[in-house]
Amino acid sequence: MPAPERIPPRSLTESELLTLLTEGALTVLGQVGGASNAVLHCTVAYDGEERTCAYKPVAGERPLWDFPDGTLARREVAAYEVSRATGWDLVPPTVLRDGPYGEGMCQLWIDAAEGEPPLLALVEGEEAGEGWKAVGLAEVGEGGTALLVHADDPRLRRLSVLDAVINNGDRKGGHLLPAPGGLLYGIDHGVTFNADDKLRTLLWGWAGEPLTGEALSVLTELSAALAPDSALATRMAQLITAAELEALRERVAGLLKDGEHPRPSGQWPPIPWPPV
Repeated sequence: MPAPERIPPRSLTESELLTLLTEGALTVLGQVGGASNAVLHCTVAYDGEERTCAYKPVAGERPLWDFPDGTLARREVAAYEVSRATGWDLVPPTVLRDGPYGEGMCQLWIDAAEGEPPLLALVEGEEAGEGWKAVGLAEVGEGGTALLVHADDPRLRRLSVLDAVINNGDRKGGHLLPAPGGLLYGIDHGVTFNADDKLRTLLWGWAGEPLTGEALSVLTELSAALAPDSALATRMAQLITAAELEALRERVAGLLKDGEHPRPSGQWPPIPWPPV
């Protein structure tokens, strides 16, 4: 007898997904290897719906000297809140909740789409080539170098703006997840929102170039949304410190004033290590 046809789960609205992640029963399937902090692969079930998710308990966080306040889990949720406010939806739905190992962040699991064109590459020579933006030289092999490039992709460009806003100190290649339907998500936002400039990323290809009209419009709306006593500001105040919230406002204002993608500060290596 042939196996019964598997009925795909129905599409859920973002609000329904947030309810599922917040209220659903978490079942731990296993631990994701290679992560600096505890990342648990789980299912979450609620009202007849079930999805897979990542659960990062605060108890599994490794202390960081330059992020002494708050938790990485709350920063992950804060990154989602800002992404949602931009309308770009570059971060998967993410909530703060209690779980089997205490408070942590719970994020919808994204399976990367197969067969997608590469977003990063190493090429010979000094020119990125059509459709690519140069990041810088990378060491390969024994004493060799190659040019690290990323795709000249509007989705990546939006993500580079979001990273500048949230002050992402760890935008690696493995944190870029192309999803079905032409979507692109960024994950792993624990080291964000520092009051000091910490931007480290593989997406420097637009550094110094003018921001797009779309980006300027989004930043203008985000600036208004972050006004004191606004719904977004009130929510962010629950997730990051007052100094970090004010620094967030200042970064948005600075991007609008300069009108261009930020350049590396020159105070530390601009690319995270390892880059993947």
